[in-house]
Amino acid sequence: MAPLRISNKDARRLWLWTNGLSNTPVGPLDVMGIIRQLGFVQIDTIRNVTRAHHHILWSRNQNYREHMLWPLLKNDRAIFEHFTHDASLIPMAYRPYWQRQFDRLGQKAANAAWYQSGLGQEEIKNIRRRIEREGALSTHAFDTKIDGKREMWARPPHKKALDQMWYAGELATCFRENFVKFYNLGERVFPAHLRQPADDPDQVEWLCNQAIDRLTFGTSGDVKRFWDAVGSAEAATWCQDHRHLVPVEIEGADRSYTTAWATPDIEARLARVDAPTIRLRILNPFDPAIRDRMRLERLFGFAYRNEMFVPAAKRKWGYYVYPLLEGSRFVGRMEIKADRAAGWMRVTGFWPEPKVKWGAARQEKLDKELARFARLAGIGDVSWQVRPPAG
Repeated sequence: MAPLRISNKDARRLWLWTNGLSNTPVGPLDVMGIIRQLGFVQIDTIRNVTRAHHHILWSRNQNYREHMLWPLLKNDRAIFEHFTHDASLIPMAYRPYWQRQFDRLGQKAANAAWYQSGLGQEEIKNIRRRIEREGALSTHAFDTKIDGKREMWARPPHKKALDQMWYAGELATCFRENFVKFYNLGERVFPAHLRQPADDPDQVEWLCNQAIDRLTFGTSGDVKRFWDAVGSAEAATWCQDHRHLVPVEIEGADRSYTTAWATPDIEARLARVDAPTIRLRILNPFDPAIRDRMRLERLFGFAYRNEMFVPAAKRKWGYYVYPLLEGSRFVGRMEIKADRAAGWMRVTGFWPEPKVKWGAARQEKLDKELARFARLAGIGDVSWQVRPPAG
């Protein structure tokens, strides 16, 4: 079967459509529907204007507000928190297919040097007994101290113990309060009918199937990186063995072609994908559409890196820099700072992409999106600290 060739224009449209970024982000809101469509939503502690998880959901439907997410974890038990490539919120229905991730990350944490230097086994059991006896507790309920030099990622021994049990699924996030994680026994958080794991081969099958469905097309590396819960060899074997996948060649932004795989209904998807909205959109640095930087650059020719943990003097762009998407093209990036208590938001850095003409019409679209973004955070004062580009 000769590979199906997909142009760069169509590949971009497919990828944005798959990520819920094709349509104008308005209309009836279904938060769980968005999370299921994406597979997971990454969460992040940094609140620049709003935290990443809120921004990601808002980008798909701007009727979303910050108070709508956490009841799905605390009250409805519709989602659970664990690691994909990073801390994420995952539909609870996926729990039977997540056991290999609990096992893998729990063992990895137990073997890691950062964990080995922590508490003894009896002290760890005592932490678990306290949660069993008292209910959900945060790290603030314990008082062990960091021994030695306080480095950026250093954790006190009790936090190491809590994290290891959390990675293993023995503990689970019961709820978050002001973004502080509260741990409870996994058996109290995960519904009984979802605690029995699927067989491991079935987990691999499900994870890879779900990944390619949300990618629409991808290499085995793309499939592996989607959940980061299967190995490279497992993903490669799965792609080779599944003859229902359609071999494709994807045109990149540089006009070269990459051999990949696509969903069985790829031609139907191509037929029904319309051009994306021409609205100019401010995306979060952790948005799933741009999370895989290799895929992003391959499809869009847009080189993007987070510089939050890069020393200021070595940054090319800025601390918290937002990609700007217009239609199916990234047209620039901007740094924004905000003080929600004081009610202001400032554009502190702005960089159009090469060959992008920044005229009055494009500027007006960006100003409107900035105003909508500010409303999400309850901010009324929006201004430019840098000079907007001339037309």
